[in-house]
Amino acid sequence: MRSSCPISRSLDILGDRWTLLVIRDLMFFGKNQYGEFLASPEGISTNILADRLKNLEQVGIISKEAYQHNPVRYTYSLTSKGKDLQPALAALFSWGLEHVENSIPPDQSLLKLQD
Repeated sequence: MRSSCPISRSLDILGDRWTLLVIRDLMFFGKNQYGEFLASPEGISTNILADRLKNLEQVGIISKEAYQHNPVRYTYSLTSKGKDLQPALAALFSWGLEHVENSIPPDQSLLKLQD
């Protein structure tokens, strides 16, 4: 039987590098299209990105809406469930600045906080 610990269960959803970076890009950098996520400096591969977007949609953290129909292309946005992750990501950001060598905050002009 799997653990019912909230941290363990949350890590089942969020516990890899790429998932949190996709959420970061949506939440803090205003990215919302597939190509924008691919352009992030961490260099996510297309198959990993497609998988993470699908998983995040399945668990209700993001939603997608077609903005083009031939071929179909989507814009992604955080749901209220996804937006509720903001304090956790902000805490991780602060912790990284304090405790991880060579961590540098992004240029403030790049940040686009969602309501």
